[in-house]
Amino acid sequence: MYNFSAGPGVLAKEVIEKAQKDLVNFNGSGISIMEASHRGKVYEPVHNDCVALFKELMNIPDNYEVLFVQGGASTQFEAVPLNLLKNGKADYIVTGNFAKKAYKEAQKYGDVVAAASSEDKNFTYIPAFDKASFRDGIDYVHCTSNNTIFGTKMNVFPEVDTLVCDMSSNILSEVVDVGKFGVIYAGAQKNISCAGLTVVIVRKDLLDRAMPICPTMLKWSTQAKDNSLYNTPPCFSIYIADLTLNWLKSIGGIPAIQRINEEKAKMLYDFIDNSDFYTNPVNPADRSMMNVPFVSPNAELDAEFCKNAEANGIMAIKGHRLVGGMRASIYNAMPVEGVKHLIEYMKKFELEHK
Repeated sequence: MYNFSAGPGVLAKEVIEKAQKDLVNFNGSGISIMEASHRGKVYEPVHNDCVALFKELMNIPDNYEVLFVQGGASTQFEAVPLNLLKNGKADYIVTGNFAKKAYKEAQKYGDVVAAASSEDKNFTYIPAFDKASFRDGIDYVHCTSNNTIFGTKMNVFPEVDTLVCDMSSNILSEVVDVGKFGVIYAGAQKNISCAGLTVVIVRKDLLDRAMPICPTMLKWSTQAKDNSLYNTPPCFSIYIADLTLNWLKSIGGIPAIQRINEEKAKMLYDFIDNSDFYTNPVNPADRSMMNVPFVSPNAELDAEFCKNAEANGIMAIKGHRLVGGMRASIYNAMPVEGVKHLIEYMKKFELEHK
């Protein structure tokens, strides 16, 4: 069974098998990793290794903190303005459903405007922007690098002093220059781990800008001071993240997985583009490598495609309700064989319904 869920997404088989072995007796400790104290000697090496691997694999500069928090990326929609709106102004690039939610949450706390948006065409492209798109005196610009629902990806980012980016659905999928960003945050349940963990990578000079009303638990400085151990962190999700990062390192790191991801995406898009049965609505230059939406000639066929998919070894292929049709989420852990299997089912379905 190949799992094309948009999130929680597929985990590497090697990660699941290692977790299964560790579940009852972790590293000979006599206890499960799930019951290990977050301040004890059983869990502590896992936590620190996970931080170190993020820094190594993403080549994170020394002037950044890697934080492990809870509440999903959606909680960061409010944490971002609460931590950064020192002067009360921010500009947002609205490129999808979650980008729009982040923009709306931030409007509660200051003078926040949409500097660019692609909502006019149902988020099927990335809007153009340049330095003139952003106002003077802003505290930050916020963007979303990959739009899970609509299947778009940013290939060019604003060049501003403080760029904040939600990378939930494509973090670790390709090489990124972390130094171009003030803050990167990501929910873990797509490319990092199981649900429960959110990773925040923040430049250290931004840790002292929180608004007075910012709750203690949402202050990045709170977690930075205590190595993300101010309260009990999502230990099991961090453990799975550590396994995932070790797996990623073992196959050659981010450059290697980027090549694999490019191969998978090209294979699927080429098949769709060469078909007169399936279509992808996204501007080709802005297509996501992680989330590929597509439709058949009509909604009835879409429904039948999804209904029959599981019997053909394909799980969670149905598109989001805002888009319809189908969506293949081909995150890091989706093997090339999974994409090939999907294409074979697409061929078979097309032949049967033309």
